[in-house]
Amino acid sequence: MSPEDVTREVRRLEITTRHLVRDIMAGEYSSAFRGRGVEFAEVREYQPGDDIRTIDWNVTARLGAAYVKRYLEERELTVLFVADMSASTAFGSVRRTKSDLTTEVCAVLALAAARNSDRVGAVFATDRVEHYVAPRKGRRQALRVISDLLAFRPECPGTDLGAALAYLEPMLRRRAVIFLVSDFLGSGYEPPLARLARRHDLIAIQVTDPRERELPDVGLVTLWDPESGSWRVVDTGDRNLRERFRRRAAAFDASLERTLLESGADLLRLETGQSYAEPLLAFFRRRESRLWR
Repeated sequence: MSPEDVTREVRRLEITTRHLVRDIMAGEYSSAFRGRGVEFAEVREYQPGDDIRTIDWNVTARLGAAYVKRYLEERELTVLFVADMSASTAFGSVRRTKSDLTTEVCAVLALAAARNSDRVGAVFATDRVEHYVAPRKGRRQALRVISDLLAFRPECPGTDLGAALAYLEPMLRRRAVIFLVSDFLGSGYEPPLARLARRHDLIAIQVTDPRERELPDVGLVTLWDPESGSWRVVDTGDRNLRERFRRRAAAFDASLERTLLESGADLLRLETGQSYAEPLLAFFRRRESRLWR
């Protein structure tokens, strides 16, 4: 993609996602992270009208009177996108590739973060960190992240999300919001993911394609793994094979969901053949309601 093509595509994405960014900013974005971007300041004695959810029960029990926690809200969040750019994300059987979906979703979230005066940064990962954009504020910074996503061409086909997450650990000294966008077709990332999720607000966005969940009956098909370079001929007319494929995909999704739940990270699944707008908005609404329960 030439620089001119990248510029045109950045502008197209900004225009086509404008309504969704506005809808997110109507409440879902800021509300979904409210309460996460705060720092503890002090405790003081409870006063009528205080939110009972802020009571510090340890101090209350020790002093024999109700005390509440006070917080100082941070003026800005640091929002970091960890984008899986390995060869498997170049696959897509319908409207877009998984890489295209990654770019569009990151574009929406980056523009929403910029409108909320948050700092935006990015890490592009394959089997190593290939590109890093340091977090900064402003619309121009969000457009830079989008432009880099569109122009990026990975040097390596493999996947090692663990390396990317471990790369971030010493860099993020204050609590951040991390969007990890990947198909998660790898292993070994679980320990650094769990460590980051304990210290930060980590949202895993799993990008999928319908052909990774169910095979159509189209006879003999030659399949190629772009990360390993291996080829395989598969008889999709075999009903048992199609059923095994479907069960393995379902088991993979269930295992990923358990891993993320145990680590304390959130999960959002998006599919290349479907609109991501409503699932994204629904996800923010669920987070908002959960934070304020």
